[in-house]
Formats: sequence, structure tokens, C-alpha cells
Amino acid sequence: MNPQQQFCPNKLCHASGKPNQGNIVIHSRKQRRYKCTCCGRTFSATKGTALYGLKKPAELFVLVITLLANGCPVQAVVVAFGLDERTITAWLHKAGTHGRQVHDHLVGQSQLDLGQVQADEIKVKTQYGTLWMAMAMMVSTRLWLGGVLSPRRDLDLIQQLVAHIRAVALCRPLLLAVDGLVSYIKAFQLAFRSPLRLGQRGAPRKIAWPNVAIVQVVKRRRGNKLTIERRIVQGCEYLIAGLLQTTQPGCQINTAYIERLNATFRQRLSCLARRTRALARTPGTVEAGMFLLGCVYNFCTWHKSLRLPLFIAGNGRRWVQRTPAMAAGLADHCWTIHELLLFKVPTRFQPPRRRGRPRKFICICGVS
Repeated sequence: MNPQQQFCPNKLCHASGKPNQGNIVIHSRKQRRYKCTCCGRTFSATKGTALYGLKKPAELFVLVITLLANGCPVQAVVVAFGLDERTITAWLHKAGTHGRQVHDHLVGQSQLDLGQVQADEIKVKTQYGTLWMAMAMMVSTRLWLGGVLSPRRDLDLIQQLVAHIRAVALCRPLLLAVDGLVSYIKAFQLAFRSPLRLGQRGAPRKIAWPNVAIVQVVKRRRGNKLTIERRIVQGCEYLIAGLLQTTQPGCQINTAYIERLNATFRQRLSCLARRTRALARTPGTVEAGMFLLGCVYNFCTWHKSLRLPLFIAGNGRRWVQRTPAMAAGLADHCWTIHELLLFKVPTRFQPPRRRGRPRKFICICGVS
């Protein structure tokens, strides 16, 4: 037990979410509990992680989550371990909620020079209807930027996805590659703007980001013939060629990377397979699986196309493996799934709400 790496999970404590402050001491080694000397509260070592409050061994929980994140259906896990299906589903929701917190903290709050972003949607079949899952990725690092779910493939769904991209993107030259859905164009043009503040009253005028290019890849199938049309909606050819050479040398306008990511999600999440009997029952189950698999893909999976050559004198060439998070500078090593589930997201201090009626008079010179 190392109290220096812990922080107080109490949101009403001034030291909340701040490690290495010297306020955390060991309260009980047997029960694995810490104590905050600022607020005086004790907390478990697993507080704030996906392993908190488990009634089963932690090793079994990590093993089940590993199987679920690699395409194993819930029914197969039930038969293999003799657990109740509701328990497995609850564990999936627990891990998915934790994965969303980790993603929002590490990826959602980062600022990256994206270079090129590709976005696409997946049609998901559930037992009670159809859902649309829209996702986006950074091409140069293969980083999964996030995803949203909606029962309709409309502008609202695309705007929620674009909001995730806008929160991460720096104001740099950017190429946005999508399919033929018209909603992307309006959502991109509305999102990638910055307010121009002139010190006047009213809402400031918004200025569009410079050097933002938007391209579309429209595929049409007529009989056995497939035609592909590449459109330049915004930006010049010189800018697009430079961004393509930087992010994917030797390639033309395409959406191949996000389509490969869609195939990975369909392969490693059983409820997304095209012909499967392991359909999800609720949108919450699909969302939990999406964020769990997204975090495992970003932090726990080696990506072969991201490896770097290392030349050693006399021994030839060796390869340095990297994950998408390592390539984006968000991690320094490949995480294990157990390490991912044990990651603690820092909490922020929230001052207590003042109770009672507000003052009727303004305090002047100590007299109210």
C-alpha cells in the first residue's frame, strides 16, 4: 500500500483529487483502507475504481471483463463460470461506466494536433429496435476519439459526435473525412468556429477556423458494380494533399481507417456482429460495451501499424510496439485490463451549498 499515490475521494474535501499532498495515511492494512487527515474520512483502496464494491473475487471480475472485451458473448461467460446473466450484465455496465470516466479524463480533456479525423456510423440491432453508433478516430495515431448512440441517424447524433472532436482538437490544419451524410457538413462548419471578442455587448461573432478541409467519400452500388466518388467540400487541394502526406503517406482521400475500426468493434463486441444471437437488450448495454472496448483499444492493445523500427548495431532491426494512447502521448506503456480497471479518475472539490435564505441587504462596512 502506497499512500503517496492516493487522493481523497471526498468531493467536499479541499484536498480532493490531489495526490502527493501528504494528507493520506494508512488506516488499516488488513482491510486495505486509507484515511485523509484533512477531512478525517476513511476510504477503501479500490474506491473510485471498477473493482469497488465487488462481491466476487477481483480476479474473476477482470477475467470476465477481458472475455467480454474480446468478443465473448454474455451467454458463453454464464455457461463457463456458472454466474447469473444479470451479474455479467451488471459487471459490463460497471466496467463501461468506468471506461467512460477514464476516456473523458484522459482523452476528452487532452488537446491534440489531430491532423486528420475520420468519422462513420454503425447500424446496431438490439432486441427492441435499431440504434446508430457514430464514432471518430485520429488517423495518424489510430486513437479512438469517442462515440455516441441514438435511435435516429440525424443531425443531433452527428453534432454530439462532432462536439467530442471539437473538445480535443487544437486550432491547427485539419482534414475531416466522412461518408456522404449531409449532416456532417453543417455540424463541422458550426463546431469549428471561435468567438471573436471585441469587448462589446451581446454574443460575440464567431470566426471559422482557418485551414480546415472537409472531404466526402460517397459509395454507390448498382448491381455488381461499385462506384466511389471523392468530393472536396471545403478546402483547397494543396492543403488536403499536405495533410494526407503527413497523416497517411502515399494514400488518397478515403475512410478506410474508420471502417477498419468499425470492423474491430464488430469483431470484439458480440452484440455488434452482423449475424448474431447475442443481441443487446438496452442501449445502455451497447454504450457500456462501446466505452469499455474503446478504452481497451486505446490503452491495452498493441497496434501493428504504429510500431517503430529500432536499429541496433550488429543485431539488425527491432520493432518498438505502441498503442494508440502511446502514439498520442497519453500513456508511456501498454496497460493491462486490470490496470485500466484500477485507474482512479481524480475528483474535483465542490464547495458545500449554503443553506437557508439569502441575505436581503448588501453588507457594507460590516453592517447588513
